[in-house]
Amino acid sequence: MGVVNYLVMAVAHPLELRAIINFAIWRDSRDIKDATELSTTFYDRPSMKRCWEFLDLTSRSFARVVKELEGELARTVCMFYLVLRALDTIEDDMTVPNSTKLPLLRALHTKLYEPGWTFQESNEKDKVVLNEFDIIQKEFVTLDPKYQAVIADICKKMGAGMADFAALATPEQPVAEVNTIADYDLYCHYVAGLVGEGLSGIFSASGKERPFIADQLTLSNSMGLLLQKTNIFRDLHEDVLEGRGFWPRAIWSKHGFNSMKELIDPAREKEALWAASEMVLDALRHATDSLDYMTLLRNQSVFNFVAIPAVMAIATLERTFMNPKMLKGNVKIRRGEMARLILRATNPRDVSYIFREYAQRIHAKVAKDDPNLLKLSIACAKIEQWAEHHYPSFITIGGTGGQVGSAIDPNTNDARATLFTRLALQAQEAAKKARRDQMMAELRAKGIIKETTGTEKEEQEKWAARQAEEATPWLMIIGVIGGVLALMGIMGAIVVYAILKFSGDL
Repeated sequence: MGVVNYLVMAVAHPLELRAIINFAIWRDSRDIKDATELSTTFYDRPSMKRCWEFLDLTSRSFARVVKELEGELARTVCMFYLVLRALDTIEDDMTVPNSTKLPLLRALHTKLYEPGWTFQESNEKDKVVLNEFDIIQKEFVTLDPKYQAVIADICKKMGAGMADFAALATPEQPVAEVNTIADYDLYCHYVAGLVGEGLSGIFSASGKERPFIADQLTLSNSMGLLLQKTNIFRDLHEDVLEGRGFWPRAIWSKHGFNSMKELIDPAREKEALWAASEMVLDALRHATDSLDYMTLLRNQSVFNFVAIPAVMAIATLERTFMNPKMLKGNVKIRRGEMARLILRATNPRDVSYIFREYAQRIHAKVAKDDPNLLKLSIACAKIEQWAEHHYPSFITIGGTGGQVGSAIDPNTNDARATLFTRLALQAQEAAKKARRDQMMAELRAKGIIKETTGTEKEEQEKWAARQAEEATPWLMIIGVIGGVLALMGIMGAIVVYAILKFSGDL
């Protein structure tokens, strides 16, 4: 970015400029080339160094979050990504005939154990992962067997699913058309949901996350679908120009379109935006599952790895929602906004607030004549409800001296704060009454006071209440002092006994 761009940002988006500066100064990034990291990144090994280069070549945005995973997770996820990138490159290549493509998709998982195998017939931009697949294979077999099992299994399932869809393609329709929402969900499951399942398996196998994470198949799938559907929605213009089309017919046909090419026709912009709003609606149904998944994570580097793409996805959906520019090209979120999101996405509470913030923005952009007005309102409300249920906004989190606590925001106008305060006071009064009743029962049991009624009983209860509130600290102090004196007496007796014993007087 040039100086002029920064000046414009300082005026238009000052918080984003501040975020870029903070990101540059304070954000720590893991250096996989550092000598202290080589024991887990193996960057000093030529074949693994080449694999890290493959990652940079094929994924600019994903590469950074992969490298920041701690320990051996970074290298493991790097290899997982490259294996799936090879699979995806085969699927995307329209120049490879199905007679070659389909068997290869179904068998690529076996090539992971076939030294020296490469594929030189691809013309895709990421063909390097196929041309030099032997290097990927060489590094794959050095992974711990527990990781190899997860990666090979996902590769097998994904390859079979991709082949099933690729088999439906025809010379007239090189990419199989997705017809129903169920087809759309299944396709996204094969190309992204399985990635989520595989990552959960790797996180669990590493021991950095709890074992049950590997069993969260529904939530893992939803994480993948949220990201994949966002990419499919955003890439409409590029995909149509390249002859691909992943928007389900069930969505765009109801708005009078006969093909996806018609979606980018400037004369039909309004109808195309209605179809686009339904695509956003479909993506939003995976938001709360994704938030549920993130609450289960305990490792900070794993959480960052999952949360950063998730907040980028919800921000991208907001930026492209009802935006005519997405019908003419690729719309991206601003660099400063990205930096701000990365700095904020460090815990489930703040991530849920980010989701809520962008859901509110999407809701504010819904047109009154949008056919999906009610459904979009409900979808956005569900995200806001999730955030408020799990992390009520009237409760503030903070602390000093390393101690973290929560409190009710004194400036809040939230009606729940009043209710919460009343319930808290009732709980305190109930606890005081229980202590008072217990003290009175003990005094009566010891015969110190007698059963009384009327005014005398009320006076005794007031006295007991004062004693319960005021005497307890003194009783604790007396108890501590008594304990210390008793301990000193015992120790003194032991010393006297030892002196007398060794002096022969005993």
